[in-house]
Amino acid sequence: MTLKIYNTLTRRQEEFKAIASNTVKMYYCGVTVYDYCHLGHARACIVWDVVRRYLQFLGYQVRYVQNFTDIDDKILNRARVENSSMEEVAERYIQAYFEDMARLNVKEADEYPRATHTIDGIKRLIHELEQKDYAYASGGDVYYKVRSFAEYGKLSGRKLEDSQAGASGRVEDAEAIKKHDPFDFALWKAANPGEPAWESPWGAGRPGWHIECSAMVRDRLGDTIDIHAGGADLIFPHHENEIAQSVAVTGKPLANYWVHNGMVTVDDEKMSKSLGNFITIRELLDRPTDPMAVRLFVLMAHYRKPIDFRSRALESATNGWETLKEGLLFGTRYGELLGWSSNGATVSEAVERFQAAVNEDFNFSSGLSVLFEIAKDLQREGNILVHQGNTITPPNQLQAMWQTLVKLADVLGLEAYEDVKRVEGLSDEEIEQLLEQRDFARKAKNFAKSDQIRNQLLEQGITVIDSADGSKWHR
Repeated sequence: MTLKIYNTLTRRQEEFKAIASNTVKMYYCGVTVYDYCHLGHARACIVWDVVRRYLQFLGYQVRYVQNFTDIDDKILNRARVENSSMEEVAERYIQAYFEDMARLNVKEADEYPRATHTIDGIKRLIHELEQKDYAYASGGDVYYKVRSFAEYGKLSGRKLEDSQAGASGRVEDAEAIKKHDPFDFALWKAANPGEPAWESPWGAGRPGWHIECSAMVRDRLGDTIDIHAGGADLIFPHHENEIAQSVAVTGKPLANYWVHNGMVTVDDEKMSKSLGNFITIRELLDRPTDPMAVRLFVLMAHYRKPIDFRSRALESATNGWETLKEGLLFGTRYGELLGWSSNGATVSEAVERFQAAVNEDFNFSSGLSVLFEIAKDLQREGNILVHQGNTITPPNQLQAMWQTLVKLADVLGLEAYEDVKRVEGLSDEEIEQLLEQRDFARKAKNFAKSDQIRNQLLEQGITVIDSADGSKWHR
């Protein structure tokens, strides 16, 4: 089976071929650290986390780099409002990022380069662009000569005459005076009074947004990488400008595959603070919302499609997670009782179906159907075991099914833990006494009382199995 990826650059699905046979170099344009991460960040970080996990599942060694933009007008504005510094704002929200991602079970990247830690690489790249006549200095700024790069627009499909003049991302009207062409964008910005600045051949200043990622990719991963990922909103101008900068210097592709996740709306509207529908990750999880339900919500839609966040959709994902969770906990609850060995096989047919689905452009939503099938089967067998004392499917097959589910769930970053309040000091004798009370209630056909005692024991980590020979229990 061959992995195929939709490449934004070529606008078609292509067979994935790594530069090195068993290694993938992957870069994700990370967050600008001036505020708490929101639902859009959650989607992107979950999607690229799972893509990385899946590549590892296929046997690749993945070198995954994700940057932090820690110098930016938004960060400086936040620092002014708070009467703090750029460094203080960036550090606070970088720490908040790691806290939020840990709750969502997003694995840490191999490296997190920061723009402020890559200044030398940025200045070197700008100097090389000047030497090759792709850039010019003007009034303490340095600009990229867009018209000098013949392939400009190949990623986004935009033509200069159809683009908004000066659409370089984060610019000010005052820059127009310094530019030779309205389409040119800033590589270096002259220092403003009271702002952080670094010395350079063009005077004190700071880097432009786009050059930061070009330099960080080159410094950490080399001239050409396998996969460059990001949100669809970054295709233009950010990723378009990255290509123009990097290719102009190296003469090589910056990335062989450009992949972009779709946007997130809330009740069919763009997220914004002015509309009052701006939802941060921590606000959502503190409601509380199960982080695994959020992961499932994200993965239930194809990564390139837009998704709409609404309470009904989250409820559906929460219900779906309860089904998967029941299946994932099957081994914890019943494995010892069924006499499982410490190691067992997986169901190769199910793994192959999962892989066949996901190989079609990371179609995790289709792959999830395999997990749900197994989880529902295990859930049904668990109910039969609890009420009849045995299962329909042989224990060794159930173990293979469960281990398959756990393995595939791990690829998706879905993990289940028994959510119980364990009370220390409940002795075997006390458990037996409760079971006697339950047995008396069953004989009296007081099934509400019987279920109450069963649930009371379950809350304390004790599973009760009814059979023709009486009730059995295990911790």
